[in-house]
Parts: sequence; C-alpha cells; structure tokens
Amino acid sequence: MRLAFMGTPEFAVPSLAELIAAGHEIAAVYSQPPRPKGRGRKLTPSPVHAFAETMGLPVFTPESMKAAEAVETFQSLDLDAACVVAYGQILGGEVLESPRLGCFNLHGSLLPRWRGAAPIQRAVMAGDAQTGVQIMRMSEGLDEGPVLLSEVLPIRADDTAASLGDRMATVGAALWSRALAAIERGAATETEQTGEPTYARKITPAEARIDWTRPAAQIDAHIRGLSPFPGAWFEAPSPEGPVRIKALMSAVTAGSGAPGTVLDDALTVACGQDGDRGAVRLIRVQRAGKGAQTAEEMLRGFPIAPGTVLD
Repeated sequence: MRLAFMGTPEFAVPSLAELIAAGHEIAAVYSQPPRPKGRGRKLTPSPVHAFAETMGLPVFTPESMKAAEAVETFQSLDLDAACVVAYGQILGGEVLESPRLGCFNLHGSLLPRWRGAAPIQRAVMAGDAQTGVQIMRMSEGLDEGPVLLSEVLPIRADDTAASLGDRMATVGAALWSRALAAIERGAATETEQTGEPTYARKITPAEARIDWTRPAAQIDAHIRGLSPFPGAWFEAPSPEGPVRIKALMSAVTAGSGAPGTVLDDALTVACGQDGDRGAVRLIRVQRAGKGAQTAEEMLRGFPIAPGTVLD
C-alpha cells in the first residue's frame, strides 16, 4: 500500500520500522518540526524524523496540518492510507478524507478510557491494572473513531511510563500489518466505542510536585507515571537552601509518620496514610543539575537524615 506515516516521539518509531519491513511504500513521513534541545538549544529533529532520514524517506514538518499548503501537499500524495502514531497535531476533515481508505491511528489506551494527549502516563498515575494499544479509524473528534484491533497489556507494579510505553510501542507496531491487510481487503471490523470516556489531559508542571499527604499507593503511582519525564519532584532542605529532587522510581513499603518525613537511611518517606504500608521508598532519583542515580548513590554525596521533612 502507498502510505503516509505521521508520528513524532520514540514511541512511534517501531511502527514506522514495521511498516517499512512489511514492504509498504512510504510516500511521506510527517513529524513535528525540529525543536531546540540541550544546553545549546540546538534545533533537533524528532525521533521519527531522524529515523526516517536514516531510511532515506522524505520528511515533512509543517507547523500546522490545517494550513492550506500542508493540506494541498498531503492531498497530492495519492495515498491509500495514512498511519498515525502520537503525531501531536489535530487533523482536519480535508486531510482525513484524502487517502483512498482513510486515516488510522495507533492509540495507547483501551478507548474510550484515556482519550487525549497522555494516555500512558495517566493510566499509570491512576493506578490502572491494565491498559492496551488499539488501532482506530480517525475522525474529527478527539480519539472518538471506531476501533479495528486491540491488544490488552497489564500494568506491572514496577512499571514507569517509560517501561510501559516501550512495551506498548512494540506490541502496537505488530498490529499494523494485520490491520492494513484487513483494511485493504475490505474485511476490517470497526467497533464503535462504548462507555463513559475519560480524558488524558496533557501533564502540567504544577501537578508534578509530590504531595506527601496523599496515600502511599497514589504517590507511588504518581512517581512512576511521570518517570522519566517530566519527573515527579520534591524539595529537600540543605544549608544552601531547598534542593529540588526528582523521584524516578519508588515502591510502597511499610512505615508511618508525619507526611513527608524521612523514616530511615534508605530514603523511605512517610505518606498521608496510617497502617503497615503508609510509606514509599525512593529507589531512583535525580538532583537538580545532576544525572539520575540510585537513592543510595545520592545519599552518599547529599545525605538526608532520618527525621528530615521533605516539601
């Protein structure tokens, strides 16, 4: 089939690789424009953009797919279908109706739960037991189209947004060949979504701060759901003033005390819940301006004594 692929983050790269390996003709790859990154603020292409270039594929990076020029270019491609994975732009009706067979999206949740921008993070943060990947026919509504294929995945107790996302990217990529074969034959079963939708709104910086008054299980899910980016964080006192520290991995454990109080030398912190499992142990952390490291490694150079209250 003659396809356009539309995607931006690392999550989308396995899908593009799968479509290439399956022998489809990739007429064009669309990705978000290069953005400034790093200390030098150098313009850097997205992971999909960089991968597509290594494969010798033409890449388009319009600021808006609703601009007349972008729409005209897309319509001129004479596509059988478009495959979309975490592209990051809203597609209007003129684009959705352009390919002969339609536009299809790989979404990282079991719709209609977690429609929107951050479904993987929100599922972990909410403490969901499972999630999934689904290929759906795109419509102008936000993730409202009918579902063609699904694969359910458990969310493990030690999953972060990153580890879960990696697993979902691999499983999701494998769905494309089955879905496109059925679509081409006219044999795809499209199931309308049912049930009350929930929305995976974009993560805001304000909600990344840890609220130690919440129950330990909620704090643990919050930490893992925001790892590695943007990273749940707290402040620890120091002689030079408060130091911001990101918590990248944690586990619920035994302990109790005033919320935010460090209970031992292993960086176990009391949360807002009494009982045997009212604390979280911080396993992997990152101090401002430093690299990620284990809590044990950080404590050797930046000790936080038991009894310290974290903010």
